[in-house]
Parts: sequence; structure tokens; C-alpha cells
Amino acid sequence: MARVLITGGAGFIGSHLVDACLAKGFEVRVFDNFATGKRENLAHVAGNVELVEADLRDLEAVRKAMEGVELVSHQGALGSVPRSVADPLTTNAVNVDGTLNVLVAARDAGVRRLVFASSSSVYGDTVELPKREEMPLRPKSPYACSKLAAEEYCKTFHKVYGLGTVALRYFNVFGPRQDPTSQYAAVIPKFVTALCTGERPVVYGDGTQSRDFTFIRNVAEANLLALDAPEEALGQAYNIALNDQVTLLQILENLGRIIGVTPNPEFAEARAGDVHDSRAAIDLARERLGYQPRVGCQEGLEQTVAWYREGGPGTLDWSA
Repeated sequence: MARVLITGGAGFIGSHLVDACLAKGFEVRVFDNFATGKRENLAHVAGNVELVEADLRDLEAVRKAMEGVELVSHQGALGSVPRSVADPLTTNAVNVDGTLNVLVAARDAGVRRLVFASSSSVYGDTVELPKREEMPLRPKSPYACSKLAAEEYCKTFHKVYGLGTVALRYFNVFGPRQDPTSQYAAVIPKFVTALCTGERPVVYGDGTQSRDFTFIRNVAEANLLALDAPEEALGQAYNIALNDQVTLLQILENLGRIIGVTPNPEFAEARAGDVHDSRAAIDLARERLGYQPRVGCQEGLEQTVAWYREGGPGTLDWSA
């Protein structure tokens, strides 16, 4: 069975991909510097994966990790729009220079497929919804710029060197293992933690901003499809989402019902770089990758709350 390298494999999304790839029978090598990834995310697969602890900005380390690899899932990145606004240089170094290192090493190692984790943030505040891949891109933050630059590098490496790349534009991924403690944490784990501990959840802006919240299982399955993408699907970017739209206040209300409390949010000033509304068209991914999300937002919220209440570190059932 093929060996797959998963960069950022100790992170929220990356660790679920580790589980999914192991369930498919792949040999898995994880590359992570644990700046944001967590060792406990991999504790349940200890002995079943090869771990390389290194930094994406270290080209030689990336080259060494790429030896004998047929497939690459490049999830490693420095996430968060607010963090990129505060420190654009480090965001660029990890997300752009690091991705270029991965592409060069993959090209030289003869990798067959490389899947890159891009972001819906590349669209910016486009008025038209849903967001389609052919729309003009208007990134609003250094993070979004870094994802777009890396995405363009992937497309270019396909055109120039024949490297089989696929970029997946994730839309607001959520689920088990998402860290609620970071100051840059995503909104759903922060909401869940606040509601479960009797605290007031903080809403930036007025709460009417909407997102296409996407459960982690859908994202992991999209990655598996992209790792086996046909030739005609390569060198392109695809939206990975539900094709749905839910406001932050609606998410709070739904979480309150699941947890059994009445949310009393605290409102704060909207954050720089955040877009107001987001919804994805997923026709292209469905047509060319065979992507079809299986878990809706409500079901995903219920599974996520159950995981936080149980305290982890359980895994999704990848045999289903």
C-alpha cells in the first residue's frame, strides 16, 4: 500500500486525516513541529505511524521526510486570520515558503499526488453567494493572501513540472479535537466550551455574519478523494463545504439546545480581516472529485458536543 506524508498531522484536521488514511490501509508518515499540533491527537495511533518532528521552513528536513512517499496531504500551516494580522511575516514564512519547500521536495521525490489545504478566505467579501471557484478572489487578510499564494504555487507546479496537485478550499471546518483554548481558536469550540462551563460566549460583531460550517468527516473524505483524483481534476482548486449558510447566532441557539442551556452572548467589536458572509458552491468538487458531504451541520454539532463532554480522545468511525 502507498505511503502518505501528512504535514501538520498532529493538528485538528491533520490528525483526522491520519485516522482516515490508516483505515484505508496507507502507510502514514506525519510531519509536524508541534507549534500548534498536539501530541495527544496522535496518542491513539502511536506505533502505527512514523513521526517526523521538524519545521516546514527547513527544506532539508522536508526533503528527508519526502523519501519513499507516493502521496502528500499538505495540511501544515499557521492558521488564523487574527494571528496573521498581528504577525504577517511568520504567517507568510510558514504558509508560503513552507508550502514551496513541500512542493519542491515532492517534485524531486516523484510524488504522484499532492493535496493542499487551502481556505475559503481567498474569496474575501465577495457579494455574490454561493462562492464559486471561477469568481474573482479578493483576500482580506495576510492569512488569506498566504493561502492564495500557496494555492497558485500548487497550480504552477502542476503546469510547469507535472506534479499532480489538488487544492481544497475548506469552509469553516469544525469537529472533535479542535482546540478551544487558543486565543485564535475557531468559534464553535469556543462556543461549546463557554456553554458547557456556564460562561458567556463571545460573539465578534452582531452575530448575523454567516458561515458554511463543515464537519471534519466531510473534509477528511474530500482529502481521500483528492489523493486519488483523476488526471483531468489536477492543477485546480475546489470548494469543500456543505453548500449551506448558518449565522453565528443560529449556531449558538442550536448548541444551546444540544447542551440544554440558554445562551447569553457577550458581543465584541468585529475583528479585522473577517468576512461577513460565506457559502460555497460544491458542484465542481462533486463533479470532478466525487465529493458528497455525508454529515450535516446539526449532526456534526451533536457529535462535536458529545466529544467535548466525554473529554476526548475518541476517534470517528472510519469503517463506516
